[in-house]
Amino acid sequence: MDLPGALKKHFGYSEFRPLQEEIIRDALAGRDQFALLPTGGGKSLCFQLPALLRDGLTIVVSPLISLMKDQVDALQTSGIAATFLNSALDRHEAVARLRGLHRGEYRLLYVAPERLMLETFLDKAATWKIAQIAIDEAHCISEWGHDFRPEYRELKKLRKHFPDVPIMALTATATERVRKDIVDQLHLDDARCYVASFNRPNLTYRVVPKSSPYEQVLAFIRSRPNESGIVYCASRKTADSLAGKLIAFGMGINKPNVRFVVHHDLPKNIESYYQETGRAGRDGLPSDCLLLFSASDVVKQRRFIEEKSEHEQRIAHEQLRAMIAYAETRECRRATLLKYFGEDFVTPSCESCDNCLNPRETFDGTMHAQKFLSCVYRIHAKHGFGFGSNHIVDVLSGAETEGIRQRGHDQLSTYGIGQDLKRSAWQAIGRELLRLGLVAAAPGKFATLQLTDAGLATLRERKPITLTKPFDVETTRRRKRRAGEIECDEALFEKLRTLRRKLADERDVPAYIIFSDAALREMARTYPTTTAEFSHIPGVGQQKLRDFAQPFTAAIRSYLSTAGERI
Repeated sequence: MDLPGALKKHFGYSEFRPLQEEIIRDALAGRDQFALLPTGGGKSLCFQLPALLRDGLTIVVSPLISLMKDQVDALQTSGIAATFLNSALDRHEAVARLRGLHRGEYRLLYVAPERLMLETFLDKAATWKIAQIAIDEAHCISEWGHDFRPEYRELKKLRKHFPDVPIMALTATATERVRKDIVDQLHLDDARCYVASFNRPNLTYRVVPKSSPYEQVLAFIRSRPNESGIVYCASRKTADSLAGKLIAFGMGINKPNVRFVVHHDLPKNIESYYQETGRAGRDGLPSDCLLLFSASDVVKQRRFIEEKSEHEQRIAHEQLRAMIAYAETRECRRATLLKYFGEDFVTPSCESCDNCLNPRETFDGTMHAQKFLSCVYRIHAKHGFGFGSNHIVDVLSGAETEGIRQRGHDQLSTYGIGQDLKRSAWQAIGRELLRLGLVAAAPGKFATLQLTDAGLATLRERKPITLTKPFDVETTRRRKRRAGEIECDEALFEKLRTLRRKLADERDVPAYIIFSDAALREMARTYPTTTAEFSHIPGVGQQKLRDFAQPFTAAIRSYLSTAGERI
């Protein structure tokens, strides 16, 4: 069969992209398949062209209504008989399309998984001549995937309903664990598996410290006049605010000429980051990817994770740690991305990421590493188990908390020996020691730390350690911090000040009688959302706990909820 000729005839391309021709030949041979092609790699063609070259209907499972319509519009424009069924259609139109399906008028049908798996729909489909089922965004079936959707789990029943119909599962982003899960869930026992390279050589990756995000995004866009791009935000509120001044796109972008992608906030995992940056440069031309990174984004992402089930939290925390490691690494970002997906990048420098073009500044971190490792070791020796990074940093910083006093950690030799650095610097050092394999973190929410064998040897032998200078590290001794200098979420602090004023006015007392600024800043730093967490805020006694826990924790939950509305 002349596949190149068919490609030119129906889609106007003179040659296939990598792996497309092999996948299409297997599809025409009636084989089950798993195909991983990066964004812009031409996944859709792998089931669209076979659908035109054989009799019967190809059912395409797609999760996004907007993408269904875009794909069908594009196919119909090319003279290809395609349609979709979803909730956007009125009853009259839906019935008309179903009649067309019964008469065999279409080659391709796009449908959402929840509609496909309805018993009434399956009964109808059983009367059609189905040649193939293609499942797009197949990573949604795996709970280890970055966008797990319960309705996709139902697709595992397809094999029972259509035992003789070949199934093609497609995705742009899946780790080795997710790939195996997809194949297992869909019962693709004898499937041909195709995995293209994750490398997008035309993309340049940069991470910069987030300071004044609007001004940073504006300057970035102004330096690229007449170019289109995407700005991703972690919350609808932020997106709406930016969109009022700039331009922002939502999910399901199919523009080939996107020249840049900006992440205004830290993505929740590398899969999302890779897929979203992959929207840039789909036409193969040079394009830029910029991530604004700050420690406060990490705190917010962890709060979002705490709203999930315990099992989901364990997966999400693991994924978030990998995302933070990518943002903070001094290694080649391209190599780091590819390694996450199980691919090696052997070139010493990609020459198209910030770390290769302008290597990150390093410093002799031996003393700081020794302090951190020693603190982890001594706490573990005292109790027989570890504590989380926040507690380690509290001990190093000499924090006067109830937890430290109760456990006697203010008596440890490492208590207060880290007052020369800010908390954020110690947190960054701890994360780098984790990346270096000197410290191990338990899975789950609390991620308690303990030394690895390599970390214990480093501590005992005082091995020299080179660390990356964090974006905000300060290696000079600072004067004692005043209460007003508590680092916190300034937007939340302002909201809490407004609430404090309201409560004070109701009681006809000065605002400081309710809570001091120091207490509000501590709330805006630690985000207490329960009465138990609120009780640990300095200045909260039993009476204030009874009087004010509810309104303040409610305000914090509301703030986090507003920030957590995904695009």
